[in-house]
Amino acid sequence: MAVIALVAVLVFGPDKLPDLARQAGRFFRQMKSFADTTRDDLRNELGPEFSDLELRDLDPRTIVRKHIIEAMNDADNESAEADRRALVEGELPPYDPEAT
Repeated sequence: MAVIALVAVLVFGPDKLPDLARQAGRFFRQMKSFADTTRDDLRNELGPEFSDLELRDLDPRTIVRKHIIEAMNDADNESAEADRRALVEGELPPYDPEAT
């Protein structure tokens, strides 16, 4: 950060730097306001079931990560359930005639 500040002082000069910082702050506030407005519009259009919608939820990486974690949890639950259900001596395994 110090190197960036030093380069900024050298490139723009110390008298223009406060104005540029104000403009940058104004720009980031406007972008945040735009993102908040977009999120609120999406929430209103999609209805009450999406009232907790966040824009980061629309990131493809987040969606893929969520589905992978759910699939891994489902697989763990299925294997745990299969481990709990052991056959009693003399009991036949379940048979599905449509599956064979």
